[in-house]
Amino acid sequence: MPSVREGRTESYTGAENTRARYRRILRFAGWNLAVTWWYELFLPRVGLRSIAERTRARRMKRFARRFHVLAVDLGGLMIKVGQFMSSRLDVLPPEITSELEGLQDEVPPVPFAAIRALAEAELGLPLTSAFSTIDEVPVAAASLGQAHRATLGALDRADTGLTGAVLKVQRPGIDEIVAVDLAALRKVGGWLSHVRLVSDRVNAPALVEEFAVTSLEEIDYLHEAENSERFAEDFVGDDRVAIPAVVWERTTRRVLTLEDVTAIKITDGDALRAAGIDPSYVASVFATVMFDQLFTHGFFHADPHPGNIFVTPIDDPTSDRPWKLTFIDFGMMGEVSNRTKSGLRKLLIAAASRDGRGLVTAMSDVGVLLPTAETSELERAMVQLFARFGGMGFAELREVDPREFRDFAEQFGDVVRSLPFQLPENFLLVIRAMSLTSGVCSALDPKFNLWDSVEPYAAQLLRDESGNVVKDIAQQAREIAGLAVRLPRRLDEVITRLEDGSLAVQSPALERRVARLERLAQRLLSAVIFGGLLIGGAVLRTEDSVLGTVLMVASVVPLLHSVFARRN
Repeated sequence: MPSVREGRTESYTGAENTRARYRRILRFAGWNLAVTWWYELFLPRVGLRSIAERTRARRMKRFARRFHVLAVDLGGLMIKVGQFMSSRLDVLPPEITSELEGLQDEVPPVPFAAIRALAEAELGLPLTSAFSTIDEVPVAAASLGQAHRATLGALDRADTGLTGAVLKVQRPGIDEIVAVDLAALRKVGGWLSHVRLVSDRVNAPALVEEFAVTSLEEIDYLHEAENSERFAEDFVGDDRVAIPAVVWERTTRRVLTLEDVTAIKITDGDALRAAGIDPSYVASVFATVMFDQLFTHGFFHADPHPGNIFVTPIDDPTSDRPWKLTFIDFGMMGEVSNRTKSGLRKLLIAAASRDGRGLVTAMSDVGVLLPTAETSELERAMVQLFARFGGMGFAELREVDPREFRDFAEQFGDVVRSLPFQLPENFLLVIRAMSLTSGVCSALDPKFNLWDSVEPYAAQLLRDESGNVVKDIAQQAREIAGLAVRLPRRLDEVITRLEDGSLAVQSPALERRVARLERLAQRLLSAVIFGGLLIGGAVLRTEDSVLGTVLMVASVVPLLHSVFARRN
C-alpha cells in the first residue's frame, strides 16, 4: 500500500509540473504578444510611432534576455526555438542574436546515473558489457539528448573496424516534455492565426505542425541513423564531406552509437588558424555544400548550427584543401519535392544574375507568391533593389545609411503589403537551413559576401542545365508563334473598345491612393460625428439627462472607428 501511494504522489507531481510548464510558456508568449501589439500596432495608429521606434532596441534586448532564461530553465523545444533565433544574424538585430547565441552550448547536462539507467534499459545489458570504457562527463549536452565519448568492446571493434565511439542518449522524460511544448506552441499558433498581420502571410498552425513532425522525428534515433546513411550516400566520393558511421548493434530508438569524429568546431576561428586553415575558405566551401544539399540532392541538413559541424584536418600534403567538413546530428533533416527544387534553382540563378523579373517568377514557382498575383510593380521594385544593393555582403549593407533603406521600404511598402505572399508548406526547414548557413558563414568571416558563393554556383547550375536549352528555345518559339497568330484579333478588339469607350485602364498604385483617401475621408467623417454627438450630448444633458447621456455614450462608436480604422 505505501508503494502505491508513493507512485500516485509522483504521478500527481509530474502532472503538476506538466501544467506549470504549459502555463509558463503561454504566459511568456501572451505577455510578449500583448507588448508587441501595443508598441508596434496601437501606438503608431494613434500617432505615437516615435515612442515605438525609440524603445524598440531596449524591448528586443529585454525580450531576448527573458527568453534566454526561460529556454535554459525549461530546456526541451524552447532551446530549439532559441537556437533558431540566435542564428538569424542576417535578419534579426544583434540585441536578440547576441543574447541567445549561448544557447548553442549552454544546456545543463543530465546526471550520468539517469543516463546510464536509460541506456542500459534500452540496450538490455550493462554499459560495462557493451563498451570497454565510457566517459561519464558528457562531450555535449543538447536540448533533447546527451552524448558521451566511449570505447567499443572487442567484438564491436572487430565487426565495425572502429575503436572510438560517441554514445548519444535521450534525456529522460523528453517524450513528455516535447508533448507539452508542442501543445503550448499549438496554442500560440492558434493565437497568431487570429492576428491578421501574421495570418495573411503565414499559416501559423501549419508551421507548428511542421515543427512538430520534425521534433518527433528528432527524438527517434533509429530515424536519425537512417538519415545519416542516406546523407552519406548523397556525398559518396565527395572529398569535401565526412559523415560518422553508425554502430547498429548498439543503437535503438532512444540510444544511438556513432563513430567518434570530434574535431575542430566550425566557428572556432583561433583553432582553425592554428591548424593552418583559412576560416574564410571554410565559409565558402560550407556554403557550397549546403547549396548542393538544397538545390541538387533535395535532402538537406536542417540544423547546421556550429555544434553540429566540425572541420577535420586530413593528412594529404598534395591537396589544396587538407580538411573536410564533418556533419553530425541528422535528427532534423529536410526534403524538397522536385517542383520545389526546380523553383529554388531558378530562384538562385535569378538572384545571382540580378534578374528581378526572373526572381519574381521563381517566387511564384516555389509557392512563396501566388501565381495569380499582379507582379509588375514588384518586378520593378526588385530591379531597383538589385541595382542599388545587389552584390553587397552583410558587412557592406551595415554601412548603408539607414535612411536609404527606410526610403526604399516606404516607396515599395504598399506593393509588398498588397501582394499575396505566403510561406509554403514544408518550407520552414529550408528557411532554417539557409538562415543557419548564413549565420555560420558570417561568424567565420565578418566580411563574407553570399554573392561570392552564389554566383559561381549558379553559373554551374546553368552549365548543368545546358542540355535543356534547345528544349526551352523550342518552347519559347511555340509560344511566340501562338502569340503572333492571336495578335491581329487582339489588336482589333482593343481598337474596337477604344472607339466605343469601353476600354478600362487600371493603375494599382493610383487605386491604392484613392482607396487610402476614401478611408481617410471616412475617418474624418467619424471624427466629426464623434464631436457632434459629444458636444450635443453635453448641451442636452442639462435639460434631458437621459438623452444627453445616451448621445455621449454613442459618440464612442465613431471615436473608435476614427482611431482604429485601417490607415493603409
